[in-house]
Amino acid sequence: MNDWPDGWTDDNRSGNRYGQGSASERPEGARSMPHVQRRPAPPQQRPAPPRQRPVPQQPSGYDDGNPQYDSGYNTGQVYGGGNGGRGAGHGGDGGDRGHVQGRPGPAPDWRRRIKIGALVLVVALLGVSVGTYFWADSKLNRAVDLSKVIERPEAGKGTNYLIVGSDSREGMTSEDKKRLHTGSADGKRTDSMMILHTGDNGPTLVSLPRDSNVEIPSFVGSDSGKKYPGTGRTTKLNAAYASDGPELLVRTVEFNTGLHIDHYVEIGFGGFAKIVDAIGGVELDIPKAFKDKYSGADFPAGKQTLNGQEALAFVRTRHAFTSDLDRTKNQQKFLAALASQTATFSTIINPFKLYPTMGAGLDTLIVDKDMSLWSLGKMFFAMKGVTGGDGTSMNIPIAGNVGSNLAWDKAKVKKLVEQLKNDEKVTVTEN
Repeated sequence: MNDWPDGWTDDNRSGNRYGQGSASERPEGARSMPHVQRRPAPPQQRPAPPRQRPVPQQPSGYDDGNPQYDSGYNTGQVYGGGNGGRGAGHGGDGGDRGHVQGRPGPAPDWRRRIKIGALVLVVALLGVSVGTYFWADSKLNRAVDLSKVIERPEAGKGTNYLIVGSDSREGMTSEDKKRLHTGSADGKRTDSMMILHTGDNGPTLVSLPRDSNVEIPSFVGSDSGKKYPGTGRTTKLNAAYASDGPELLVRTVEFNTGLHIDHYVEIGFGGFAKIVDAIGGVELDIPKAFKDKYSGADFPAGKQTLNGQEALAFVRTRHAFTSDLDRTKNQQKFLAALASQTATFSTIINPFKLYPTMGAGLDTLIVDKDMSLWSLGKMFFAMKGVTGGDGTSMNIPIAGNVGSNLAWDKAKVKKLVEQLKNDEKVTVTEN
């Protein structure tokens, strides 16, 4: 019996050893190497886990005191969440390659995101505002040339607008004329005239009755360019418009008042009704019920919302009143209410309300050649101020009648004009 393991004999120790080049069928790897000292393999050392990385919880039954199970989770390896535990270097197609599990990503910079969002919003609003301005400005019909008005009074402080409501049926269908009770008269005449003064002491709105007795001065024809001398003829104020349009009307108002008119604004029946409908109607408090078969008016007393058709009937009604002065007061009241409900922040920022309103009004609006959209906006906000307690509304002072015409109180009119020219607080009353 020898000390060699089973199957080994002394022949294994003889010169007939297996090695490189041996003819033996035994593999070279099975040969004995007695000159090499065999040492036990050192125990495998596991690398320390990286800092701030919690060791995942081991599944039940693994590494539970049994060294033969080693899941590898505590070896510090990098693995992906969507790759079955494989790292990015394993060619897996998980969505989180190379991310160390458990390590939180950088916190979002909300302050920076808010700044960027606010900047984008401001740029977008600026772009919309600029686009809206040029769109609306292009729709203004600058058909009135005030440079044709001769012998004009000196301009004073503040700004004076001559606001005219005409009975133009332009663009209206036969059905519209019937529905709105406008009739089918050719041409156009002034249905209402007002002077709006804006300045440092609040807006002042002065109505000029269409039946006012005025003198027609010398003027230059707006189309012919021919100069017509004054003859001292007096007539109703609306006759000036009927004779030679807006330019002669401005010339007549300036001549009889001495007040310089800076801008002219005119709107017809159809446009007026469309604006009211575009903003969803105008709320108005009517103190006394009245009817007028000619205008189609039929209003009970009290608060009510008027649509475009009703609004037009309200401002045109004259047969239900004893004097045209009552009619002009209704016109002032309604226009101020219209401006108050149109020139609002909610209307300006709401494109579904702003664009229909501007489109309805600008399509039928006629202004002077020097009118800017900015000046037009200031006019509407000044109209709003009339009802906001910051302004004054009145009829031009009347002294009596000349036949069927209304005669102005010249002393009061002179004082009123001086206060408007100097942009002073108006103290003159209409009565």
